[in-house]
Amino acid sequence: MNFELTSTQATVQQTFARFSDNVIAPAAAALDEAGNFPRDIFRQLAALGFFGIRYPQSAGGSGMDLVSFCLALEEISRGSLAVAGCAAMQSLMGTNFLFQLGDQALHQRLLYPALQGEKIGAICMTEPDAGSDLGGIRTSATRVPGGYRLNGQKMWVTSAPVADFFTVFARAGDDERLTIFLVERDFEGLSVGRAIDKMGVRALPTSELALNDCLVPDSHRLSKAEGDGEEHLRRILSEIRIITGAMALGVGRAALDEAQRYAGERCQFGKPINRFQAVQLRLAEMATEMEAARHLVYHAAWRKDAGQPVRQHAAMAKLFATEAATRVCDDAARVLASYGFAMEYPVQRYLRDVRFTLIGGGTSDILKLIIAKELSG
Repeated sequence: MNFELTSTQATVQQTFARFSDNVIAPAAAALDEAGNFPRDIFRQLAALGFFGIRYPQSAGGSGMDLVSFCLALEEISRGSLAVAGCAAMQSLMGTNFLFQLGDQALHQRLLYPALQGEKIGAICMTEPDAGSDLGGIRTSATRVPGGYRLNGQKMWVTSAPVADFFTVFARAGDDERLTIFLVERDFEGLSVGRAIDKMGVRALPTSELALNDCLVPDSHRLSKAEGDGEEHLRRILSEIRIITGAMALGVGRAALDEAQRYAGERCQFGKPINRFQAVQLRLAEMATEMEAARHLVYHAAWRKDAGQPVRQHAAMAKLFATEAATRVCDDAARVLASYGFAMEYPVQRYLRDVRFTLIGGGTSDILKLIIAKELSG
């Protein structure tokens, strides 16, 4: 791969780097403390065209490649991983199936406004007994005249407290395979449950969601045929893993930058601590890990854009980048020592937030199994 950016990609990176520095980063601490959805920044991201980067101009997007998307998302994550999580959900997981499978009426009423930041989308897969194991999904969809009755409980639904519509995976048909439905917030039988109090990404709201005889009309069955849901999900899993790696790059960079800044200013025994070999070695390891992670993430994104097989590379990129960023955030806290434990410094937030990247798109152990399977053919 040629790692030199095109002029368009460089412009995207610069645009979102400035926005992150000027708008997101200054608000990050307050957003984390309040734990509120960043609605104002969300709308500004929409105005910058972020939500439509991966969608064609015919849908109100800009039709850019995955590398461009990752560059923008990395910069957003550098400012706030919680904001990046809200943005990633809106621009991919929360709207992708609506775009790919929804009819024109749904596009006009929900998709186009979502890309403008006027509607918010979410996806519902995880359940109390089903996380990495999609086979454990128990939400059912029973055929009735004119539609389906959905019953079940979903967990860890990102953006649920503020979402206007939900992409729901449920079991339908005689063989009870996964089918995709679009459920709007005002549908009778849908209720958003308690918000989950999390240690990190606190401005990214997450809740339970219950479906109790929720009537979903035929027009809102996104699956073209009952049972094709897993096939459609597999098509975007690699992309989800790559962008999660990009988010990890962003928060890891922020932690590394803070550690370098602090090490250059903090004096002990008459000189800055970055003059001591122990600190130098730690910073060198941190920088090397982030550089290696960057190459894996953007190589995987480039392969995806080039139409090359990417399942193994996406799993490797997500595995390495998220684990590396977690180590870097921990090391940054060690460089800051007591101040790495203080709430007034951002490193504690990076350390709390980065663990979010270890979960979405598959845990590290699941990714290792995927890589091993790919290696063995």
